[in-house]
Amino acid sequence: MREAMFYERVGATQVRCGLCRFRCLIKDGARGICAVRENRGGTLFSLVYGKLCAEHVDPIEKKPLFHVLPGSQTYSIATVGCNFHCRFCQNYTISQLEGSAPINLREQTPHDIVQRAIDNNCSSISYTYTEPTIFFEFAYDTARLARQAGLKNIFVTNGYISSEALATIAPYLDAANIDLKAFSEKFYRNEVHASLAEVLATIIDYRRQGIWLEITTLIIPGLNDSDADLQEIAGFIASKLSVDTPWHVSQFYPTYLMTDRSHTPLATLRTAREIGRAAGLRYVYEGNVPGEDGENTNCPACASLLITRYGHTTRSNRIRNGLCPDCGATIAGVGL
Repeated sequence: MREAMFYERVGATQVRCGLCRFRCLIKDGARGICAVRENRGGTLFSLVYGKLCAEHVDPIEKKPLFHVLPGSQTYSIATVGCNFHCRFCQNYTISQLEGSAPINLREQTPHDIVQRAIDNNCSSISYTYTEPTIFFEFAYDTARLARQAGLKNIFVTNGYISSEALATIAPYLDAANIDLKAFSEKFYRNEVHASLAEVLATIIDYRRQGIWLEITTLIIPGLNDSDADLQEIAGFIASKLSVDTPWHVSQFYPTYLMTDRSHTPLATLRTAREIGRAAGLRYVYEGNVPGEDGENTNCPACASLLITRYGHTTRSNRIRNGLCPDCGATIAGVGL
């Protein structure tokens, strides 16, 4: 257990958490919406510092990040809990913690994680699977050590961190994949229990901090798959971020509390990709459908095939020093 960062006392015993955009007002003995930050007598504690529920060596493409150190390995870690309650969460067994459930996991230190990343020939550490914002203190301490060791740091996130928390970790954060789940307040309210406006503000904050961004949209039949929905997302990325920002449009499959809908048709992913291109986006990828060609990277200037992928595996990479070998165009990213 560790005293939390980003909170203030309100009255005699309540606290206001400032870690994420919910800014929970927490009574004595209670926890915030994430279920892992608890007020004990006017002091807010993180209950998950160093208590990891998952550690894996992953291809960086699994995050998904296609324009960061292609073909490299990343050391992925997570604690339990999340500040979102998505009805379609793929990792609900570790993210959707009961509000008062005990948290008894084997503890690790930031030094442990950095050393394991090095021992496993990883080039980065990814804070992922659940929501890295809610284990901020551990991520922050680990990220600083990782930077000293020459490793890069990656957030895979729902995009709800507060501006002040992001500004604190930004000097150590190299890249992030942010879920932009839809372009509808109704969707966010009903399916996620959050606010689209706050997510958009957070995404722009990441961009302002100079952190490399890739955006993922899980396309759910009947909920966020209309041409209008997809055009709004693509337009936001192109106008508010950059046409060089990769957009991953991924196939939904039934899970958790949303088993009443079918897999996303491949034709819908193809349509989304074309909508992204029509909006001017240079890199639009189809996710969760290996072998369908939507995972490859082409030069935006001459259309040469530069990176060939299958699933989470990079099979070939012709980019050299960030340039297309055929026409010399710059290919955006980190460590290309």
